[in-house]
Amino acid sequence: MVGKAQTSKSIRKGIKEVQKSLRKGEKGIVVLAGDVSPLDIISHIPVVCEEADIPYCYTPSKQDLGESCGSKRQACMVMIKKHDSYAEDFNELSTKIGEIPTSY
Repeated sequence: MVGKAQTSKSIRKGIKEVQKSLRKGEKGIVVLAGDVSPLDIISHIPVVCEEADIPYCYTPSKQDLGESCGSKRQACMVMIKKHDSYAEDFNELSTKIGEIPTSY
């Protein structure tokens, strides 16, 4: 899914760019890397996503997340925005992420 978003230029990569998009009210799916250090730099993002009703999930490695974006650099966070070329996959992924139970 990240690769499809990268080819259609509807992806936001990096902490600053995703935070700016969330503040502006853009919708999409947020993917967070689980091995970010220090964790404080992304710890507020799940709360912001829940308040804005934006689905989010974690991936184990920021290296893998960066590579899936087509970059040699690591990515701590990515926002996938909806696009017509993969709208069906986007909706399916969004509902599956919404079905994941929260631990609290």
